[in-house]
Amino acid sequence: MSTMSMRTAALTLATLFSAPSEAFWRMPCPGRLVQERIDPIVDPGEVSGHVHTVSGGSGFGFETSFEQQRQSACSSCPVKPDLSVYWTPKLYFMDQDGHFEDVPQAGEGEGVTGGMTVYYEQRGGPDNDKLKAFPPGFRMLAGESSARNATDAEAAPGRAVSYACLDYTGPAREQTENMPDYNCPNGLRAQIFFPSCWDGVHNDTEDHKSHMAYPIGRYDNGRCPDSHPHHLISIFYEVIYQTNLFADRWWGDQQPFVFAQGDRTGYGFHGDFVNGWEVDVLQDAVDNCLSDSGNIADCPVFANDLFTDEECQACRLPTQIDEQTTGNLTSLPGCNPPTSSSDEDVAPSSCSTPAISSPTQYFSNMIPSVGWEYQGCASDDIASRTLTGGFTWSDDMTVQHCIDYCKGEGFSLAGLEYANQCYCGNDYANQDAAPNPDILGNCWQPCAGNDQEVCGGSAALSVYKSCDDGACSNAVFHVNGTDSASSSSSAGGSSEKRKRHIHKHAHGHAKFH
Repeated sequence: MSTMSMRTAALTLATLFSAPSEAFWRMPCPGRLVQERIDPIVDPGEVSGHVHTVSGGSGFGFETSFEQQRQSACSSCPVKPDLSVYWTPKLYFMDQDGHFEDVPQAGEGEGVTGGMTVYYEQRGGPDNDKLKAFPPGFRMLAGESSARNATDAEAAPGRAVSYACLDYTGPAREQTENMPDYNCPNGLRAQIFFPSCWDGVHNDTEDHKSHMAYPIGRYDNGRCPDSHPHHLISIFYEVIYQTNLFADRWWGDQQPFVFAQGDRTGYGFHGDFVNGWEVDVLQDAVDNCLSDSGNIADCPVFANDLFTDEECQACRLPTQIDEQTTGNLTSLPGCNPPTSSSDEDVAPSSCSTPAISSPTQYFSNMIPSVGWEYQGCASDDIASRTLTGGFTWSDDMTVQHCIDYCKGEGFSLAGLEYANQCYCGNDYANQDAAPNPDILGNCWQPCAGNDQEVCGGSAALSVYKSCDDGACSNAVFHVNGTDSASSSSSAGGSSEKRKRHIHKHAHGHAKFH
């Protein structure tokens, strides 16, 4: 038998004797792309009705497509061939006076955004159907944002939406279909299982749901209906919210949390998905990643093709809606009144809808004053510095301070890091760490000496370069699917909008150290 035939036979035997209904891989997305009122499926090109938290490929925007996602420069999820986007509603705490605070997701901290976990599960139902990858252009929704009551349905809303109260030291609790009215010592995990049966014709429909159906009998592993005979790989989202941080602030006889669309029950939890996979790679993984460990490193198809956690964290998009979505709020963004029942008749609050504007820029325009251009956000490593020339630090650090120091020492590059540090050089010691104009990076920290400016971040350098050669142009970050009005010489780092977003990062994370 030839080597190829032996390999084929071995693979066939492995497939036959494996348990595909138990095979899956778990994709932890350690960071998020953006958090604002954006939903290109339901509200393409418009401000969404409520805030979503988005993870995935950087091709995302207020309008997006499969082709656009495939052009992503990075992803906040680790599998490189997967440039899809995944999003869910933001969760808030509501106090007794009707004010709101954002609830951080697991992993949130200084310079770090919280993410989500996406499961890919090979569940072919009782007939062990051959599963298919998502086709190009495919997108779908799961759940119903307006749901406020139990339905007893297998679909979402119904059993496909669930909650796990996390307690790592106490006895396990039963999962619930709504947010439980008791504190969860280690946070609350929201879960949603997407439909897996496709009609084989439409990649999307007007309601973004009709082209898909849940399997019959079991939402997560039943038989596909005749109307939707094509069984796709199943996806399942988990989002852990740090509700335990509010344990001493409960009031009344109901849990105090509310989703961004005004849902106080949890029945309205929902998820969106836009396919950005390299389809052949996904099909290969569907067919051959048959481990039941859930570890993506155990999938040979992409085990060596993963972004690092640092690369995922650096993959961000600037906000484009000038409104506060975190911190202390007097109303939910979009003025969504909190409701606990589908029969509850509460008039929406009156508020104006902000416009979609140019992406927030995280630099100071130093061209007119000193003739130095912003190059972008570089990565750094304490064991292998990106800029290896001079170094200084100051509790009064500003962009001007760092540039003056590096210029005085004879260097043409000035990099600011971690709010108060300044590094100099004439070139990047590691070109792979140099700024990428298509990746925003992890530069968001306000300068120690001027909180209206950005001085890098953790292992991230805001880099400025001397324009002695005469050509001078700031690196302005553009978001796909949006017509940005920013110019390369704009003072993007000094606007009031940018100031608000710097403070959102600084103050929104500091309390969660």
